[in-house]
Amino acid sequence: MAPPIPLLAVCGSDGTSLLRGPPQCELDSSFQRDSRPSRCLTFSRDGTLFGWCNGHSVSVLRCADGSAVSTLNLPKTNLLEFSPLNNILVTWQPYTKTQDSPQGEANLQLWDLSSGRLIKALYQKKAESWCPSWSEDEKICVRSVNNELHFYENNDFNSIANKLHMQKVSDFALSPGAQPSKVAVYVPGSKGAPSFVRLYQYPVLGGASAALANKSFFKADRVNMQWNQKASAVLVTASTEVDKTGASYYGEQTLHYLAANGETALVQLAKNGPIYDVAWSPNSTEFCVVYGFMPAKATVFNLKCDPVFDFGTGPRNAAYYSPQGHILVLAGFGNLRGQMEVWDVKKYKQVSKPQAPDATYFSWCPDGEHIVTATCSPRLRVSNGYKIWHYTGTVLHKQDAAAGSELWKVHWQPFPEGSFPERPIKYQAAPSELGTTEAAPIQAYRPPALRHLPATPSSKLHEDEPPQDLRPGLSGEKSLSKSALKNQRKREAKKAAKQETKPDPEPACLPAPVSNSQSEACSGDAETDKKIKNLKKKLKAIEELKEQQASGKVLQKNQLEKIQKEEQLLKELQELQIK
Repeated sequence: MAPPIPLLAVCGSDGTSLLRGPPQCELDSSFQRDSRPSRCLTFSRDGTLFGWCNGHSVSVLRCADGSAVSTLNLPKTNLLEFSPLNNILVTWQPYTKTQDSPQGEANLQLWDLSSGRLIKALYQKKAESWCPSWSEDEKICVRSVNNELHFYENNDFNSIANKLHMQKVSDFALSPGAQPSKVAVYVPGSKGAPSFVRLYQYPVLGGASAALANKSFFKADRVNMQWNQKASAVLVTASTEVDKTGASYYGEQTLHYLAANGETALVQLAKNGPIYDVAWSPNSTEFCVVYGFMPAKATVFNLKCDPVFDFGTGPRNAAYYSPQGHILVLAGFGNLRGQMEVWDVKKYKQVSKPQAPDATYFSWCPDGEHIVTATCSPRLRVSNGYKIWHYTGTVLHKQDAAAGSELWKVHWQPFPEGSFPERPIKYQAAPSELGTTEAAPIQAYRPPALRHLPATPSSKLHEDEPPQDLRPGLSGEKSLSKSALKNQRKREAKKAAKQETKPDPEPACLPAPVSNSQSEACSGDAETDKKIKNLKKKLKAIEELKEQQASGKVLQKNQLEKIQKEEQLLKELQELQIK
């Protein structure tokens, strides 16, 4: 049986539409395009339902045939989410107070999808962490309320089945997968006490003695907690708003590891600087960290927090594993140029290096073969549009927003695990009329006076670090330590420099061509050589002035007069060299 073809939902100022996925990328015939602007859309976790709000109502339909499931009169809805088994639709609208309702209206609403009945209306002032978290079987639902975690069972929201109360519980993360459910909770430090994260297994909650694991740390204004898919471990990125050393305006970040078996560790990173991204592999046994001052490093670690593979340095700030876990994309978006590095994770071999400038969004297609990049508003209000790629670097489909329109969001239809099998990785670019966007190699700038000379290793602004396979038992350069590789590169650079500066065994005095470079020529007459040297010095100064003028600098009157004398000086130099 052939695997299904995913849908891609697209919404913006000119409406909402569904595309039937790659490689055709055509409008889905079962969905009647909604021309009203919509900022809010989502798919159910299994991809069978699609919901969106167009400013008039919230609509839910079946993806298979486009038939309507429910329509709710909720024009102010900003956020939507389905429960894991599609029993409940959660809607959120901004919290407001009125004269008639000084306490405000309950703005978080839970709806029964089969009947359209309102199950429960709750207060949720902030959009951050707005949605309750369900276990995969919907037997447990968790919500943070006033520094407490409230647990509900079997979607009964009229009674709280359990509570976890600690001083100032600031954040939590419920584990994915089957029962038993686990929860990671974060309590920020105060009055000199450290912050900490604890893991609990429901329903045994509360107190350090009941915790599966406990990790305390300083320097944390906020945390980001990520479970792996098997719910065996959590990665905690702790961040401060301000770096007190003044080294970075990103603040300070540290990465901590907590396992359900009680093991904890601080992940040691090989370069100072911010932690830009942390991503678990879908196999739950490895994770990738992108970190360090630019050019940033990227390293894969195992569950012992030992480095497995170092991708070297490059312009990157994000990491994305394919749904099957066999491909990893390292990318530099935001204030970087949009360079993507596509890696075969099993062989640790680079597949392609495409470029998506101005991209503000990236997402893998569930098939593990295609990706989408988009430039969305309000992050960027110009050049809005999206591209669908094959991972080999080929652009298969490109759509720019119409003039005067904005693109707000694109979203792939998800599928249950196992819907798309892992396919062998290809290294040859997939055919496409739009071609590839492989970036041309960038050469370091060299002044005109040095361009005729051989390049030297010192002409680089910084020394890029090459990838290193850190797995044990490898031979050759890959098995060398970081310091050994660095020393080896220094020796090779010194050797190359000596070879370039080695004099010829039989130097000859040849007439120099007409040039304004600094290469020396000998005429046999000391006075003539002196005049030639002075002329070349003047021509070099003129060349520098012309470069300054081209870069936009306003020159003085005497500098402009010097430039006007270039032709005369070149003529004099030619006459002296002919003699």
